[in-house]
Amino acid sequence: MTENNIAVKIDHVSKSFRLPTEASTSLRTTMVNYFRGIKGYKEQHILKDISFDVEKGDFFGIVGKNGSGKSTLLKIISQIYAPEKGAVTVNGNLVSFIELGVGFNPELTGRENVYLNGALLGFSKKEMDELYDEVVAFSELEEFMDRKLKNYSSGMQVRLAFSIAIHADSEILLLDEILAVGDEAFQAKCNDYFLQLKEEGKTVILVTHDMGSVKKYCNKAVLIDDGEVKVIGSPDDVANQYSLDNFARVISDKAEEAEEVEKIVEVDQLTVKMNSPEIITESDTIDFDISYQVLSEIESYIAFSITDVASNAWIYNDNSFDLMTEGKGKKSFNYQVKLPMLNSRKLKLQVSVRNGKNEMVAFASSENTPMIIIERTDVKTISEKDSATGVINRNGNWRIGL
Repeated sequence: MTENNIAVKIDHVSKSFRLPTEASTSLRTTMVNYFRGIKGYKEQHILKDISFDVEKGDFFGIVGKNGSGKSTLLKIISQIYAPEKGAVTVNGNLVSFIELGVGFNPELTGRENVYLNGALLGFSKKEMDELYDEVVAFSELEEFMDRKLKNYSSGMQVRLAFSIAIHADSEILLLDEILAVGDEAFQAKCNDYFLQLKEEGKTVILVTHDMGSVKKYCNKAVLIDDGEVKVIGSPDDVANQYSLDNFARVISDKAEEAEEVEKIVEVDQLTVKMNSPEIITESDTIDFDISYQVLSEIESYIAFSITDVASNAWIYNDNSFDLMTEGKGKKSFNYQVKLPMLNSRKLKLQVSVRNGKNEMVAFASSENTPMIIIERTDVKTISEKDSATGVINRNGNWRIGL
């Protein structure tokens, strides 16, 4: 990765805040506390030595539980906050969707606020004249534009601000939980807009709790946990780790244990081995082994999908409740399947282990996700219909014990 290809560089960034612990009502109390070494605040470390790079053209996801520090990080990138240590370098014009509607005046009409907010984003009046109809059409608020903003609902205000912001000429966009703007129809329109951003190769940084959005839009992601980078890499790895952490926290809460999440491990050493060659034909069998170690007295079974790399769509999956096993120990399985309907596809095998409640307790990382390419031998005779686009019915065979 060259420096010229980096859109945003996060370099050992740390940030803390002072939270007041007691109110001092007199100078005497303040002085007494000072000489006793009693502080009127406590230091809360929000970010702890965060480092990663966002390349130009990335749709980069930042995920983490509430209070993990992800929104603080986004505000530092937006220059709303200054880092206590480290630095953030932004190469390109950046527009932040963090505080939509900042600068709106409730006493002005929607029309007047469009021009006001446009000016804050750097547009001239002439440019706003040219963009005005597009902004209003996207917001779907044509009949409300001459009403004062104080008579808008909060959702209407956000939709208007969002419509203005997306028309800004920016190379880098920062989005903080913006995917929930408006009703279902408006969200569908926003969805199309984000897919367009991907196609145009714009750099986007998205903070969200929605793992479906991370997998759908992002090509890279990072999981922030307690102010530190826990996982960085593929969206699947980050989303799966986030879901697994949340599941572990639920277990911990129910058991009222004080142990840290990382100590709650029920399944370990999940390995996936592809026995087939990397390139096969439509008549060959896809053959692979899966094994894992169960550390607790639980029921467990394997769920896997064979996914198209280009579209990230499931081609084949098998959630084998019939292979439910009980108790501790090593579990080993072999699976064989043919996919004769596929033509020129690059596939990946994604595997997880679930318990008897259908909760994921382990997953195979991207480094443990085999790839395979199917090439037909009769390409000239293949029809459009034969090149399957939907999920193929389960037709594979399990063998227990390797």
